[in-house]
Amino acid sequence: QVQLVESGGGLVQAGGSLRLSCANSGRTFNSYAAMGWFRQAPGKEREFVAAIRWNPSSTAYANSVRRRFTISRDNAKNTVYLQMNSLSSEDTAVYYCAASNGPPGTRLRVSNDYDYWGQGTQVTVSS
Repeated sequence: QVQLVESGGGLVQAGGSLRLSCANSGRTFNSYAAMGWFRQAPGKEREFVAAIRWNPSSTAYANSVRRRFTISRDNAKNTVYLQMNSLSSEDTAVYYCAASNGPPGTRLRVSNDYDYWGQGTQVTVSS
């Protein structure tokens, strides 16, 4: 059974940083086509944040987080990370990790193209 478990959320002041982790179990890490991060703020729809594709290797970011957030993966640890810098109150949300089985044409920014989801981790940025 596939499990994605997020961690690393919390309360941080504006301008600060956090690193989210998404640990994968129950399936070989490299069997996914892509993994991504989405977020949902209170009263808003879930939105794409960042994603990483295995083959060909590529990353994608929402315009709102580009140059502030970095997605990466550690194959040995079966973990995907989201490094978040220069946080603002607008980044406050529940952050979800997701994994896609493919095919190679998976739309990284579309939540419906992901097959597995974590339970989410809360990120709160105080101004």
